[in-house]
Amino acid sequence: MSMFSIFSISGSAISAQSQRLNVVASNLANADAVAGPDGKGYKGRQLLFETTAMGESTAFGVRVTGVKESSEALRKVHNPSHPSADTDGYITQSNVNPVEEMVNMISASRSYQNNVEVMNTAKTLLLKTLQIGQ
Repeated sequence: MSMFSIFSISGSAISAQSQRLNVVASNLANADAVAGPDGKGYKGRQLLFETTAMGESTAFGVRVTGVKESSEALRKVHNPSHPSADTDGYITQSNVNPVEEMVNMISASRSYQNNVEVMNTAKTLLLKTLQIGQ
């Protein structure tokens, strides 16, 4: 494995975590969304990751293979004054748990930052190697 494959590996992880942050942001933005007239509310989403070979080397990276929608039931909240309330006074809201999404956001952010640090360290090591050869 060459020193340059580190950049491919970390780059793939940065890209995957960036997509994860976008999904978390979408989930948080719709955490209190009320179901539309069709009765379909917003369901939380999670990304599916897969290990992938990076070129002809033995190095591996990560890629996003898809998006999985939560199978949990939508929340029913009693709010008879809401315009979308049913005859019993309940509204249907998304099944997103904001606390879980905040944990996901922190995890994705730290993973992103760690991979940026790996790239910076590899760059510094390569520059020091070049300076030794001068």
